[in-house]
Amino acid sequence: MKLVLHLVGCVFAAALLGGCTKNSATGFQGYVEGEYVYVAAPLGGALANLAVARGDQVKKGQLLFELECQSEAAALTQAEKNLAQANASLTLAESIFQRRQELRAAPSGVVSAEELDQARSQRDADIAQVAAQQAALAKARWAFNQKQQFAPADAPVHDTLYRQGEFVAAGNPVVALLPPENLKVRFFVPQEILPQIKVGQTVSIHCDGAAKDLSATINYISTQAEYTPPVIYSRETRAEMVFMIEARFSPADATSVRPGQPADVRLN
Repeated sequence: MKLVLHLVGCVFAAALLGGCTKNSATGFQGYVEGEYVYVAAPLGGALANLAVARGDQVKKGQLLFELECQSEAAALTQAEKNLAQANASLTLAESIFQRRQELRAAPSGVVSAEELDQARSQRDADIAQVAAQQAALAKARWAFNQKQQFAPADAPVHDTLYRQGEFVAAGNPVVALLPPENLKVRFFVPQEILPQIKVGQTVSIHCDGAAKDLSATINYISTQAEYTPPVIYSRETRAEMVFMIEARFSPADATSVRPGQPADVRLN
């Protein structure tokens, strides 16, 4: 009895495998895959404002979260003051240099060449100081701006990874987005079907419970076979070789599927 059940199970498994991979008329088994966008700040800090929640639909440029920024705000204010002082000093040095140039060129020549060189050196030093303070201000403003992060694209919020008040280390993602254009179907075809498949080709996708089939465009064909020894290419093992194919959904169809969802794929 056990032997009979074992044989029946083997026949059923073989039939299922053959039905999934033998030809394009029966289609191929696959699943929906999503490429998530993890939004993080390059600087750390306590999470002061989590502006979105899991399941929200956000627009490109919408605020996602803010980290505490008291020290960055203070540094930005100080950098602005330093630049203002440097500009004032440069204005004065430029005025003195121009005046000494005029006096040096006058017939009386009351300003010596040494005094003119000193004024020129002071002006040049102040020019360099202004450039340095401008760079410092740009750095301080960048640090301040990085404490706020915005949505890079229209997308649903897949998950939020921190709660308000928690400390977020630099580079740790706070919000995970899943833009519709990042949804794709991944399926496997036997090597004898591979010559029929081209990048840019459309496929039909059927998901359980869906009212209609969806459309996707093949954008990737694996260059390596899967689920077979890498060296043995006998007639028997060639039949077991499969290649992974990926196809992206159109924006309209992408809203109808979810990552991990099983899918049946047919070539058009």
